[in-house]
Amino acid sequence: MPLTDKAIKVLKPGPRDYKRADANGLFLLVRPNGSKLWRFRYRVGGREKLFSIGAYPEVSLREARAARDDARTLLREGLDPSAEKQARKAALVADERSTFGVIAEEWLEKQAVEWAPEHAKKVRARVERNLLPQLGHRQAAGLTAPDIHRVVKRISDAGHHETARRALQNCGQIMRFAAVTGRAQGDPTALLKGALPRPKPGHHAAIVEPAAFGDLLRAIEEYQGSLEVSVALRMAPHVALRPGELRRAEWSEIDIDARLWTIPAGKMKMREDHMVPLSRQVVALFEEIGPLSSRGRFVFPSPRSADRPLSDMALLAALRNLGFDKETATVHGFRASFRTLADEQLGAEAHLLEHSLAHAVRDANGRAYNRTTHLDARRSLLQRWSDYLDELRGAAKVIPLKRSAG
Repeated sequence: MPLTDKAIKVLKPGPRDYKRADANGLFLLVRPNGSKLWRFRYRVGGREKLFSIGAYPEVSLREARAARDDARTLLREGLDPSAEKQARKAALVADERSTFGVIAEEWLEKQAVEWAPEHAKKVRARVERNLLPQLGHRQAAGLTAPDIHRVVKRISDAGHHETARRALQNCGQIMRFAAVTGRAQGDPTALLKGALPRPKPGHHAAIVEPAAFGDLLRAIEEYQGSLEVSVALRMAPHVALRPGELRRAEWSEIDIDARLWTIPAGKMKMREDHMVPLSRQVVALFEEIGPLSSRGRFVFPSPRSADRPLSDMALLAALRNLGFDKETATVHGFRASFRTLADEQLGAEAHLLEHSLAHAVRDANGRAYNRTTHLDARRSLLQRWSDYLDELRGAAKVIPLKRSAG
C-alpha cells in the first residue's frame, strides 16, 4: 500500500534500519537515530542500484514521488539517474569555479608572487572595488564586450578615466587567464580598444630648475616633524628611489661599511634586485636615524607601529606642510629632478641615470645589464649628485654648473 503523510509521521525508529515501500521502487528508510531517508530502487544493466532523494520531512512525499518519476524518465531514455545526479553536481561545482570573481581571486594570488607587494595591493583594491561588484557573480564564459564596457564606462563617466582604463586592462588580464585555464573562450576586452576616452598624459610634479630645487632642499632641511620623516625626506633627493622603495627600507638591506643598499627584487617595480651606492651624505643620514630604529626591521618605522614602515602619505604630507602643493612638488618627482638636473648640470651619461633610477637598461644586443654593471661609475655619479645637492641647498642663488666634457 502506498505511503501517506500520516503513516510516515507515526513511524518510530527501531534497533535496526527498516524500510517502508511506497510504489514503483520508492521507499522510505528509517534509521535507529530517527532519520527518514527517501530511496529509489532501480536496475541498470541487470544490476540493482539505489538513488538517494533526500530526507523526510525536508523532502515531502509529493516531492519524493516527483523525483522518482524524473528518475524513471531518465531510465526510459537509457540514462542512469545516479550518474546524472553526480554529473549535475560536478557541473555546479565547475560553475562555481568559473565565475569571474573566483577566477579573479586565482589570478590575483598568482600575480602576487610576481609583483611588488605595494603594486599587488593596488591592483587587488582596484579589481575588488571596480569589477567584482558587477561582474564577480557572473560566469566568465558568458561575459561579453558590452557587459564589460558598461562597467568601465560608468567609472569613466564619473571622471575617473585612468581608473577606468586600468580596470579594463585588469579585466582583460583576468579573462585571458580564464581562457588559458579553460573557463572562457577568449578575451572580450580586445573588442573595446579605443572605447574609453584616453586620459590626458600626466607626470608627477617635479622641480627641475636649480634655484627652485635649492629652495625646496632648504625647506626640507628646516622640517620640524618626526625624525623618521625628516631623515626620509632629506634622503629622498639623494637616492632618487620610488617613494615605496624608500619608505620600506630595511636595515638588513643596508651595508654601511660597503656603502651599499641592496633592495630585493620583491620590492622593485621591475622585479629585479637594485643596488644603490651610498654617498657620504646618505651614509650620514642612515647613521642619524640608526639610534632610533636600528634595533628594529624598518629604517623608517611608522610612529604607530615599529612593525610597519612609514605610510605612503607621511612624506607627501610633510611636503604639503612645508608649503609645496601637489602641482609643484611630489616625493616621486625627486626622480625627475635627478634625471633632469644630473643630465643638464652634471653631464651624466643617460645609461647611468637609467640604471640609478632602476629602469630596464639593455646592452647593444638587447640583453638586460647585470645588476652590478657600472656600479663604480654609478657610485661616482651619486656622490657627485649629493655634492651638487649640498651646493644647491647652501646657495641663495645658484649658478648652473657647466656640463662636463664626458
